[in-house]
Order: sequence, then C-alpha cells, then structure tokens
Amino acid sequence: MIGAMDIQHAGVVIKGEEPVLRVMPMPADVNAAGDVFGGWVMAQVDIAGAIPAMRRARGRIATVAVNSFLFKQPISVGDVVSFYAKIVNTGRTSITVDVQVFAERNPAHPIVVKVTEATLTYVCLNADGSKREVPPAE
Repeated sequence: MIGAMDIQHAGVVIKGEEPVLRVMPMPADVNAAGDVFGGWVMAQVDIAGAIPAMRRARGRIATVAVNSFLFKQPISVGDVVSFYAKIVNTGRTSITVDVQVFAERNPAHPIVVKVTEATLTYVCLNADGSKREVPPAE
C-alpha cells in the first residue's frame, strides 16, 4: 500500500506524476476465479508504456521486449486501475519504459494498492516498418 503522503484521494495521484491511462475492468475481463485476466493487464500495460515511448519517438513504435513483468496482487471488476509510465532508457533505436500499476478499491473506504510493475522496450519505426533512430530530445 502507498503512504498517504504519496496519494491525494482523487483516484491515484503520485506526486509529480500523471497517469497515462486509467481503466475500470468489466466482468468480461475476468477468469473463472473472478480475477482480471493477466493478459488483459499485460495489454493495458503495453498501451500505457507505448504512450511516452511514442511521444519520445515522435512517431511509430513497436514493442520489442517485455523485460520484466510482476503481478503483485489480483485486480477485480470495479477497481479503478491507474497506469504510470516513465522512460528509463533511450538507446539508438529503442526506448525502455517502466510501468507501475495501482488499483483503487472499496469506494466506501478507498484503499490504493500497487498491483503490477513492468519494464518494456519499444523500437522506433519508419512508415515501412524498418527501424529508425530515436530523434534527438527537444
């Protein structure tokens, strides 16, 4: 659980950071045990990670690696899931992004828990799908 100083209770707010994505899973997103499918979470993490990578690349990118992925707690229908993504490395043609995922639960007495963390690498692409260099930072 995150400390009260790190979160202002208007959803998940991490001081100095903005979520790139917020989603609420629906009943169609769960497995037989009632937990949200890991694949659903992975897809949302990929989308969240791609947003800062695409902005930095100023164009087309593709996921080339899932460097690490850790499911810390299950996600349930009705959780408000917030995805925070930050570029941690830029190579010649690649951009590596860390994604942290938090779930806000129990609206009557809200709590926020970290549910997933991942690191993904994206590659910059030309229109024809060939690799291109990451443009200089602005």
